[in-house]
Amino acid sequence: MLLRKWSASLDMIEARSLTKYYGPHPAAVDLSFEVGRGEVVGLLGPNGAGKTTTIRMLTGFMPPTSGTALVAGCDIVADSLAARQRVGYLPERVPVYPDMTVRGYVTFWAELRGVRRPRAQADAVLERIQLAERSRSLIRHLSKGMRQRLGLAQALVHNPDVLILDEPTIGIDPQQVIEVRQLVRELGKDHTVLFSTHILSEAEQICDRVLIIHQGRIVAQGAPASLREQLQPGAHIYVALACDANRSVHDVLAGLPGIETIQQQGEGYTLRFQPGVDARADIAEALLRAGCRLLEMRPVAMTLEDIFLDVIGKVHRD
Repeated sequence: MLLRKWSASLDMIEARSLTKYYGPHPAAVDLSFEVGRGEVVGLLGPNGAGKTTTIRMLTGFMPPTSGTALVAGCDIVADSLAARQRVGYLPERVPVYPDMTVRGYVTFWAELRGVRRPRAQADAVLERIQLAERSRSLIRHLSKGMRQRLGLAQALVHNPDVLILDEPTIGIDPQQVIEVRQLVRELGKDHTVLFSTHILSEAEQICDRVLIIHQGRIVAQGAPASLREQLQPGAHIYVALACDANRSVHDVLAGLPGIETIQQQGEGYTLRFQPGVDARADIAEALLRAGCRLLEMRPVAMTLEDIFLDVIGKVHRD
């Protein structure tokens, strides 16, 4: 069967108008995006946003209601088997057999995947993800973090072009979260990686690019730094000041020009300027006139979480 291709690009995932309905309820609506060769891309959104539905369509676990996608050049609808052969998939809940050994489980998956020399490949993958020392352990004796690593091993055992990971750090302890994140970054050197998460700082640490999804739709996408630059509506600064007992600090700040929002943060305040406004000099002058002493003024970088909340808030307002 000829593989359907839309372009000669190096995109390893190319989604076009992917849509999924459960009865009358839309779970994913008109999703179109690309993931390039060697990219690590995060699919971000709150629980119920449509991340898992999107992943299940891309991995062939469920067909889309409409639209389609190419995965490593293979159409997920017309060439579903070929597409699935090129994908390694780690679901949110790792499917394991508790009474198998770690090595036996990975070898079993290698055999299912048609890997030549499955035992040797299983050993190589276990070494790569630092589970070789537990190769003879029964799976029932593994911690949740170790089971996540084991899930990554079964996803990697056939050396796929694309890795798709659904919430790979959910439910594991902080040290194991750090280890899994480091492992995902390493895997990104040899594979295209798409992973879902609702932990925004995680995506900022790992991803080359992020797709923010809300209510089944992509509402923003780009590199974390460029998203911050594009979507940050105004500059943020932190100020700490001292006024006499008869003056309300908040009232003094609220009367200054060019300030859009004021939020107390510790002993100071975070101010957001109106778009295109730099009011720092005006703030310093106005505070001096009001008899307040300016103790500190510094810029505050907008976090990915701030951007996410701003974007979601705009969606609801619209």
